[in-house]
Amino acid sequence: MSDKLIPIPDRCYEFAKRITALCDWLFERPGTSLRMADQLFRAGTAVGALAEEAVGGESKLDFIHKYAISRKEARESRYWLRLARDTGKIPPDRMKDLLDEAEQLVSILTATVKTARKNYEQEKANRRRKRD
Repeated sequence: MSDKLIPIPDRCYEFAKRITALCDWLFERPGTSLRMADQLFRAGTAVGALAEEAVGGESKLDFIHKYAISRKEARESRYWLRLARDTGKIPPDRMKDLLDEAEQLVSILTATVKTARKNYEQEKANRRRKRD
């Protein structure tokens, strides 16, 4: 990805598009590649779907929860990418920088969840102080 600031849901969407293309390629392969493709497809596309849901969250807690699950799916995607690479199911040239992008998404989503939780707790404490 470029250094240009891209909204998290958009970046996750681009990741899902690339995962989909890789899974299409994996689905054409024999053996355990099919199972890996299925798991990778589910996790890799869920990252963006959950990030998109978070934006339209019903509350701040819902926003935090959806991003936390999105982070979990990004971690799972990273796992399946590593496993496919390390077992020779995906040649390095087919992965391009997908594994690096998965790592970056995990970091971004982790920071987002931490910041949102911190802000939520601060707002909650401020409301309590105002009531007292």
